[in-house]
Amino acid sequence: MRWLLAALFIRDRLIYVVTGLVIIGIGACLMLLENARNPGLMEPSTITYFVAAGALLGVLGLTVDYIRQRPYYTQLRKAIDRSDELQVNAINHSAVTREQQLVARLFDRQNSAYLNKLGTYRRQQELHNHFVLQWVHHMKTPLSVIDLLLQETLKQMPSTEEEQKVLILSLHEESDRMTRGLEMLLHTARLDKFEMDLHLKKTPLHDIIRDVLIAHKRLCIRHTVIPQFHGELWPETDKKWMTVVINQIVSNAIKYSKDKQGMKHLIFHLEQQATSSTLSVTDEGSGIVPQDLPRIFDPFFTGENGQSAGESTGMGLYLAKQICNRLGHKLSVTSEWGVGTTFTITFEPHGIHILGDKTGKDLHAL
Repeated sequence: MRWLLAALFIRDRLIYVVTGLVIIGIGACLMLLENARNPGLMEPSTITYFVAAGALLGVLGLTVDYIRQRPYYTQLRKAIDRSDELQVNAINHSAVTREQQLVARLFDRQNSAYLNKLGTYRRQQELHNHFVLQWVHHMKTPLSVIDLLLQETLKQMPSTEEEQKVLILSLHEESDRMTRGLEMLLHTARLDKFEMDLHLKKTPLHDIIRDVLIAHKRLCIRHTVIPQFHGELWPETDKKWMTVVINQIVSNAIKYSKDKQGMKHLIFHLEQQATSSTLSVTDEGSGIVPQDLPRIFDPFFTGENGQSAGESTGMGLYLAKQICNRLGHKLSVTSEWGVGTTFTITFEPHGIHILGDKTGKDLHAL
């Protein structure tokens, strides 16, 4: 190992060795020429002494420099064989020259960036694994309900049309819960490859709202939620991802409105402004307690409403927020406990163009 390090050291400084030998050779030639012009001016031993002294000083300088830098080369070699944080710190401490210190600083920054990315990846994996486990736990509830309903049906078949209708509606509702949970899991999994599944264009937002309301029509009728929407809007966005966001907002509005008695309204207000456009969705549900408002977009946060409902994963609004952030939109919320909640999506043109430019560069790089 030492001989290998020494050979690498000499190879890196071969130009200095050659330069030193050339200087010594030129000096010796000049002395010989001068001695030829003026015989007896200097003894041959003087020339030999000059050559030997020059070579000795050169070797001594290289030896001292090698001894001084050998720890750096040793630690660098170890880092190549086994790269970890301890080896990085050792390289930083063993650097002696300005160049080595700069390389060590660069190496340290690269190592820190790598550790940060690794930590982010691990957190994402932990988040995903936790969500999958929680999703499996929540899927057990509708499965248990369906199994119980089927067992009761096997024991005693519904005799009246009304009982059959209630059974079918109950089975359908549990099936919807499972479908929504599965869709959320798939959307969360696809979020990591968001830019690869993106189609930006002028989109009729009012049509998306109509489609979402049609999908929730049965639940709206069952829980007496009356949708209303005012205006039309053509923001630049992705239709599929925006459908996921609106679907989550509508689903939450119905879920937290169904326990209130009487007729409830779900109002969509679309407004085109000079520099941006907004969609406001206002429900007349239970609202959100003030202490929960700052955290409703955090992953796995269910809050007081989620705990009382018993079917919240705490990932729906997190997913909606992440989608809006990546699309360059702004998702905000205001709420009054016991009165209702308003979600507002602000479509800013510059946000979506920045995302489009970034996506285009990424695709070009591929």
